[in-house]
Order: sequence, then structure tokens, then C-alpha cells
Amino acid sequence: MSKPQHLLPWFSFLMLLFHLCKADVGTAASYQPPYLPTACYARDASQIPANNLFASASEGIWDNGASCGRQYMVRCLSAATPVCNVGQTIQVKIVDRASTSASRPSAGGTMVLSLTAFSAITNSSASQINIEYQQV
Repeated sequence: MSKPQHLLPWFSFLMLLFHLCKADVGTAASYQPPYLPTACYARDASQIPANNLFASASEGIWDNGASCGRQYMVRCLSAATPVCNVGQTIQVKIVDRASTSASRPSAGGTMVLSLTAFSAITNSSASQINIEYQQV
């Protein structure tokens, strides 16, 4: 059964809204090299994406290690000072557990983003930001 043509814009809008409602909200911090994914890949740096868009998972999304390799869409929502690159969304790969990473994060968070990933969605040197994230 096909949808009536006049309802397609509304159907598309509702599907987009439903898709957006599935995202979670949390915080993110950044961490510096060396990037050695100890918890997921036994210090195998070749598992880090070439574009350096990756993150370490906090306990909230770690899922007993099942989050290793998962991909998340992440965007900056807000911070103490206006630092978000509005409309910028990135895709990161989970390569480590935040509490065991070789390079400690600058602050706690739901995700600890590589410096490249953090800089892609912010335009300042904030230590922590509020993010929206969704597994893809």
C-alpha cells in the first residue's frame, strides 16, 4: 500500500523526529596522546581510525566491553562558555574504556573524545561539554 503523496512531507518529518528522539544526552571531555587502546585492542594503535575521530567509553556506555568498536554520532549541545560548532556532527569509534586509557581525560564524561574529535565539534579549549550521542 503506497502513502498518499500529500502526506509524504509529514511522514518524512515524523520519521526524522522519531530518529532524533532516540539520541542520548551526556557529557564529553578530551584527552591527549598517546592513544593506546588498552581495554579494547590490547594497545594496538592500528585500531584507531585514520581520521582520529574516536572516543573512550565511560561506565555508562562501556557495556562490559561490548561498546568496543561501536560507532556513535556526536554533537555538542552546550558548555560553560559558548564553544559548540553549531550544526557540526561527527562519527566516532569507541576504542577504549575511559577509566583505563593510557592518557587520562581532562575531566570526566560520558565519552572521552580524542583531541581531533573534541576540536571538530567545539571552537574553544573547554574542558567539558554537553553532548548528544546516538549509536549508529
